[in-house]
Amino acid sequence: MNIPKKELSNGVVIPMIGFGTWQLEQESCYQSVLDAIEAGYRSIDTAKAYNNEEYVGRAIKDCGLDRDEIFVTTKLWNADQGYESTMAAFELSMSKLCLDVLDLYLIHWPGRDRFVDTWKAMEKLYNEGRIRAIGVSNFMVHHLEQLIGNTSVVPVVNQLESHPYLNQTAAEEFCVANGILVEAWSPLMSGKTALGDPVISGIAAAHSKTSAQVILNWHINQERRVIPRSSNQNRIRENIDIFDFELTVKEVDAINSLAVNNIRTGPNPDTYL
Repeated sequence: MNIPKKELSNGVVIPMIGFGTWQLEQESCYQSVLDAIEAGYRSIDTAKAYNNEEYVGRAIKDCGLDRDEIFVTTKLWNADQGYESTMAAFELSMSKLCLDVLDLYLIHWPGRDRFVDTWKAMEKLYNEGRIRAIGVSNFMVHHLEQLIGNTSVVPVVNQLESHPYLNQTAAEEFCVANGILVEAWSPLMSGKTALGDPVISGIAAAHSKTSAQVILNWHINQERRVIPRSSNQNRIRENIDIFDFELTVKEVDAINSLAVNNIRTGPNPDTYL
């Protein structure tokens, strides 16, 4: 399977689709990651807050592929922000993942007053070669401006909630201008309203694809990396089978027009601690 890749601003190459593991627990997580790798995914996204890093790590170890064939992302939880606590949390995550080097480490949420110190710890780990790339998640423009203005390394990734019903134009435009790749979390709106939208289902019928496949293709068309999640083996396979069709400009515009009310499925980064 020919999965498109993107060269990050620091030269590290990342697949444009990865497998998300939010809400996947224990053995179900383990099996789903194995199923995803068998289906062709070569990037796995987890986080300390998901409480499944050890199952992700075991699946990567047992999948039969060389370590350098799998791009692994995990995220620092809010309670661990701060320089020393970041260092400790990183070591714990690495122990659970059974990894020596992490491909991408993200600050999960900005919080209010500690993300600069957190980032300086991540810079140290990056400069020591413990992490190949560092980034953020749920950072709005003002968070990014504060971070970039007070540290040395610009994030290579910003993971944002993004789906057809949520417009994140300001944050995305800032990221593009600063060489930061946007990753879409909840790219399918957590399986909610967007999948049943008649505009999307009509486009799906025209291409003999599912609504989920259309939405994921649309994200990548907009140069957003996607990390869909499922525990259903058929859906895991469907979600990566999105590179054999191309949306028209009219279809892309129709999907873009759906973000009228900017509906979030998750918290607002400006208020979530």
